[in-house]
Order: sequence, then structure tokens, then C-alpha cells
Amino acid sequence: MLHFVLVEPAVPENVGAAARAIKTMGFSSLWIVNSSAHLEKPARILAHGSGDILDQVKTFADLAAVRSRVDLLVGTSAKPRHQREVLLPPDALREQLQAKADAVQQVALVFGREESGLHGDEIALCDLLTAIPMAVTYPSLNLAQAVMLYAHALAALPVSAAERSDAPDQYRALREKCAGLLQALGYAPDEKLYQWMMEHLPLLDKRSIGFAHHLTDKIVGTLAGRGKTSK
Repeated sequence: MLHFVLVEPAVPENVGAAARAIKTMGFSSLWIVNSSAHLEKPARILAHGSGDILDQVKTFADLAAVRSRVDLLVGTSAKPRHQREVLLPPDALREQLQAKADAVQQVALVFGREESGLHGDEIALCDLLTAIPMAVTYPSLNLAQAVMLYAHALAALPVSAAERSDAPDQYRALREKCAGLLQALGYAPDEKLYQWMMEHLPLLDKRSIGFAHHLTDKIVGTLAGRGKTSK
């Protein structure tokens, strides 16, 4: 299932317009981080027929809490404040989610604050980053406009990639398995190889995720066997 996540939205009208945008494109899940803007009257007015989306909003204290609830966390970033190599436009993001059909159960698409976007520590939590190509770098898109563009771009996702809730979380399990393996091999999370692996792992398609699971299991088994023989 695809969840649209707004981090600390300050303008109730933006939240209402975002709710209307996602419902128009066939989505139903809106999550809010550290804000009650969706409870204010202007949000309800701008939602215009999408009040049910506001009624069902789930709230979280911070993005880390969202991270723990999903298998794939995708951050939107209009500013080059990160060190990532991979920055996907919306159509490429759609292709990535389609390629992971039945391998990823819960996906969160995260939008930052109106004034400052996502902070560096929040970007670090994201598996993938995405940005909308623009002819000019400023002014940036309004929050609700950005939500509408992504909802439109992702509306063509098949049910298995966008709405199913019964698919096995193969990607999340692989990410956790690889993180453990890298640390067992002596690579810390702040080292380049660790970061490169975690940045490129989300680009695997369903078939490749399966192969990576098999390979990782073999490596873990081999290391465990060596550990036993060395005692």
C-alpha cells in the first residue's frame, strides 16, 4: 500500500488540497508527522469531498516512527542537500515500484516542510530519493502541487505495487539482512561501502531481490560455518 506522508505541514490549506489530490488519483492513505493542521477548518474546506481522507489520517511523532511501519521509505527532495547518487524522477520511481511488485508490502512517499523540506537526518532514513524535474530551481513547487504531481504519476501502479497489503515484505527483510551482514563484516553505517549498498539495494527488482536473498543467506551460512570450525 502506498502512503503519502507530510512532515510537519504548517498550512492547513495545503493538507486539505493534498487530501483531495490523492483521493482524486485513487489513493486513500495520508499520514502526518508532528502536526495537527489536518484538524483545522481550512483543511476541511480545501479537501472538498475528500473529508474521509482527513478523517482517516494517521499521525506520527517523527519520521523514524514512520520508518518502522513501512518496508520502503521514499523521500522527496528538491534541494541538493544530500550526498546520494540516485535521485529518481516520478516516472522512474513508478517503474521502481512496479519492478518490486509482490516484494514490497508498505511504501511511504514523504514530503517535507513547506519552508525547509526534509532535514538531513530525515533524508538519511529514506531508502530512495525522488525529485520533480523543473525548468528553474526557484521557486519550488507548492506542497499540495507536488503531492498532486506524484499522485498522478503513480496512479498507474498495479494493485500489487500500490494497494495490496498481503504481499510478503521481501525487500525489508533483505535490507535488514544486508545491514546485519555488512556490520558482521566490519563495515559501519557511516562507511562508504555500507552507504553505497543501502542506496543501491532499493533499486533491485523483484527477481533480483530473490537472488540477493539467496546469495546473502549463503554468505551468512558460510561465515557461521567458519566461525564454528575456528572454535
